[in-house]
Amino acid sequence: MQYTKLGNTGITVSRICLGCMSYGDGKWLEWTVGADEARDHYAAAFDAGVNFFDTADVYSAGVSEEITGRWLKEMGKRADIVVATKVHGQMGPGQNRRGLSRKHILEACDNSLRRLKMDYIDLYQIHRWDLSTPIEETLDALDNLVHAGKVRYLGASSTPAWQFSKALYVAKEHGWQRFIAMQNHYNLIYREEEREMIPLWVDQNVALIPWSPLNCGFLEGNRKPDRGEGPTKRAQTDQMQKDMYFHDNDFQIAPIAQKVAKDHGVTPTEIACAWILQAPGVTAPIIGATKTYHLKQIFDAVDIKLSVEEVEALEAAYRPHPILGHEQPRAAEMLR
Repeated sequence: MQYTKLGNTGITVSRICLGCMSYGDGKWLEWTVGADEARDHYAAAFDAGVNFFDTADVYSAGVSEEITGRWLKEMGKRADIVVATKVHGQMGPGQNRRGLSRKHILEACDNSLRRLKMDYIDLYQIHRWDLSTPIEETLDALDNLVHAGKVRYLGASSTPAWQFSKALYVAKEHGWQRFIAMQNHYNLIYREEEREMIPLWVDQNVALIPWSPLNCGFLEGNRKPDRGEGPTKRAQTDQMQKDMYFHDNDFQIAPIAQKVAKDHGVTPTEIACAWILQAPGVTAPIIGATKTYHLKQIFDAVDIKLSVEEVEALEAAYRPHPILGHEQPRAAEMLR
């Protein structure tokens, strides 16, 4: 495994972050992996030298945090691992069980700590922006968590560039803890973040930890253009993939990745990981899987070196996409 600093901090993380959305009880998403099977995933991560783990309270309504906390406590030493989780999503009935109000943030953090069975969270992230709550209220509450010793660092996930820039400015203006990391949608098939967001993060020395960096396995070549065949067993996931990666031009990128993979003797998905690891500004892509052998393949991808010509070939066919992965707010909505 290779390691790097997490943005402009002194904390060291592995170049691969294990994404824990895959672990749950099957009620939230039918394809999630249960606790016993998940144990093999965490063991493989530790064997590979991974020390960075990302989950969220909303993943399987807290079950992911429980599974993550259980196996990290068994396998690792708290001082050696970096644990990230997120707050924003609906965590129960009622108007105040979601969002980024002070009330919900403080309660959600305590609940995450209880499920993780930990005294503190290394990286606490807002899962999305909350237009109904002033950013000052959100940042003040997060700052309080840092000073209370419950959180070490703060981050965000999936916002427009102007919102993230505003958060940095407001935090500096008030002397509050700033966001040191951003978790966003970025991969070979979806590169819209290269327009404004990634240059902003590079300029501000913010860690980039992309989600869905492997395009949901799209580059393997077993996906077909949507011909209206109807739902499948994994209808939720299939529809998400179609919304994100089934543009006509996306199918031109897959054969290029397959050729590069053949030249290296690896899978196209490993090439997707190698590409994002070399992308400017990327700290650690968040890798999730439901099969242990898939994880082991990706852990090995840190050693793949792509040539300049291979990177250019992989990137050449890209065409702009609609914004996917976060809400792009409209002024009319903001005035309500």
